[in-house]
Amino acid sequence: MMIQAENLTRQFGEFTAVDDVTFGVPAGQVAAFLGPNGAGKTTTMRLLTGFLAPTRGTARVAGFDVSTHRLEAAGRLGYLPENGPLYQDMTPLSLLRFFGEARGMAPARLRERIEAVTALCSLGPVLEKSIYKLSKGYRQRCGMAQALLHEPDVLIMDEPTSGLDPNQIRDVRKAIRELGKTKTILLSTHILQEVEATADRVIFIHAGRIVFDGTPKEMQARGPLDEVFHQLTHPSEPAGQIR
Repeated sequence: MMIQAENLTRQFGEFTAVDDVTFGVPAGQVAAFLGPNGAGKTTTMRLLTGFLAPTRGTARVAGFDVSTHRLEAAGRLGYLPENGPLYQDMTPLSLLRFFGEARGMAPARLRERIEAVTALCSLGPVLEKSIYKLSKGYRQRCGMAQALLHEPDVLIMDEPTSGLDPNQIRDVRKAIRELGKTKTILLSTHILQEVEATADRVIFIHAGRIVFDGTPKEMQARGPLDEVFHQLTHPSEPAGQIR
């Protein structure tokens, strides 16, 4: 397993945001982490990346416990948070150089990787423009480029198509499918089309707990995805009843 959550729990005072979550994502799989807003997706991802410490449980990336072997885990991990922080006065080129140098990448290797992620994320036209002048789509591509810069084995992406237009969404999904050929990906979303377009597997979280774990076909076998989404988030309501 390249991504492992074992009994992960995170409490904020009396509120439990993530409640005894356990799952694993094997090498080479693209897993969609699906659920409504406020379900616990982002908190779980922050636990898996070491951004937050769990109240209980263990998070591992490529076999490394992110609490006790954080640097080793970080070396194998690329993380794209939703609306991830970018240094607005930098250009994409200077941003990538900064992150590469911070990771201790050798100059020749860094130049090679900047060329590779620039091509993959289609950043060429804006490579030397200030980030604050870029569209949301290009800023998202900058975030993806920095997450891929060190060639991680594992990618964790939180709502990577949020706020993008249909053409930008199409480009990001195409990139995810291509990356999924060689990397293990956990993709947080609440958009059902993302599941159909990119995922090998669906892990559905609601109110901090896993309520479904299976393939997209197994989920579709229950009915139309929007109806299944509703049933999983409102299990006490009769099928077909909409609020």
